[in-house]
Amino acid sequence: MEIKLIKVQKKHLPLIIELAKSLHIEIEEDGKSPYDKKFVAKILKGEKELREGKGVTIPLEDIWK
Repeated sequence: MEIKLIKVQKKHLPLIIELAKSLHIEIEEDGKSPYDKKFVAKILKGEKELREGKGVTIPLEDIWK
């Protein structure tokens, strides 16, 4: 029998993996992502730059100007 878990929260994944191991259940990761690798890299780079203070802040009043 196969079971597919959908929309598992990241914080719950280690618990699910440990439970499966303790029950001697084989775990197989798909590894497929619905996102393009270049797109993911671009988003992660932007988040890193924001953490480093390289972002720009625009006041709400100025957005529609």
